[in-house]
Amino acid sequence: MPTVLLIEDDDESRRATSELFAREDWTVFEAGDGEVGIELALKHRPEVIVCDLLMPKANGFQVCRAIRQQLQPTKIIVVSGRDYGVDRTGALEAGADEYLVKPITWDLLSSSIDRILPQPPRKPVDENRGAEFHPLSTRLKLWGVRGSIPVPGPATVRYGGNTSCVEIRGDGEIIILDAGSGIRSLGMALEHEFGERSVKLTLLITHTHWDHIQGLPFFLPIYKEKNEIRVLGYEGARVGLARILAGQMETPFFPVSLRELPGNIAIEELKEMEFSVGKVRVCAKFANHPGVCAGYRLTTSSGSVAFFPDNEPYELLKVQVADRDQASVQEAREFAKKERQKLVEFLGSCDVLIMDAQYTDEEYQTHIGWGHGSLSRVVSLALEAQVRKLILFHHDPDHDDEMIDEMLERARLLVVESGATLEVEAAREGAEVWLTPRRQQQAPGN
Repeated sequence: MPTVLLIEDDDESRRATSELFAREDWTVFEAGDGEVGIELALKHRPEVIVCDLLMPKANGFQVCRAIRQQLQPTKIIVVSGRDYGVDRTGALEAGADEYLVKPITWDLLSSSIDRILPQPPRKPVDENRGAEFHPLSTRLKLWGVRGSIPVPGPATVRYGGNTSCVEIRGDGEIIILDAGSGIRSLGMALEHEFGERSVKLTLLITHTHWDHIQGLPFFLPIYKEKNEIRVLGYEGARVGLARILAGQMETPFFPVSLRELPGNIAIEELKEMEFSVGKVRVCAKFANHPGVCAGYRLTTSSGSVAFFPDNEPYELLKVQVADRDQASVQEAREFAKKERQKLVEFLGSCDVLIMDAQYTDEEYQTHIGWGHGSLSRVVSLALEAQVRKLILFHHDPDHDDEMIDEMLERARLLVVESGATLEVEAAREGAEVWLTPRRQQQAPGN
């Protein structure tokens, strides 16, 4: 029977977590403060420790450091009611294997345990299916949320200033969406997590505008021979994908060329709009954005995620162009309507939609034709597609944290006014979304 130690000074919270483990046939030890927790950990040597961050006598950071000095194999999950990046980083540096934000559910706990214990004792592997274990959950993490150019500084602390990069883990795969400047931090995290073990991952590039590829030269895994990096994307507007990625690393732009990198890097240009990465099904759709730009929908055993970091709705654009060219406005509207319906079908019933919402409705009036979305039209699209969760993405470099707060409030108000149900968040670096199996996923429309 597996063992877990709960270190939590809140009696009610500790009791509730204890019941979750007990129902799954775990042996549970409990401590009401950090000092007692360290003593019990050294005495019982549990497989897993769930430790609160803020406690009397010894906080979560101190507990992690003390235990790590003597119990290397034990896995530590730090939990907290706070979701600050500095807390998460500090806990991981102190020796934690996971950092979870309260409230804690069993789905969240079990997913974390499945991930940090290669062969969890509570869940025997079916020998007929082979020894490889894949957790039944999908994690999405945001590493870069801006568009155009990185904007670090005091005005972007809460939402972040790095450009486009999202990590998805599901069905045993690590999939990265875009290689903006946010991929640098992801690379450091992967190096810390895997250590001497090899990293095998797939990088999907939506398009080769600089804010979506500029972080690749600073991605640590490409500098290690043990790692396998597969880079997929569609052909660029003028030259091929491999040539574009290599070009930004040639002299005089960068001191190390792509061909000199020791990592096992395979760059492949996509031809089909549907393919698989392991057990993850990927469907692509070209977006309305200058050049060759695609959005992706990934379907795992736990749910579906759609990623359209750059996309402009056709409605006002086609009317403006028709008016300029003295063409039929009615035909332009019909074209826009059909294209919108295709996108609605592609996104239909998606669990999470990460979508370009760079401009307010007022700003968009002076940016028609720039290739980016406006707030109300993105919310309207998500509602029509019956998406479960919308994440507003590709924040304008001129939008500070307060401006994004206002846009998020406005988006949520639009949902309330519609009378429908839709969860809306603004993309924030470090934020995580977990998907667990709930129903058979619907395939996007043709």
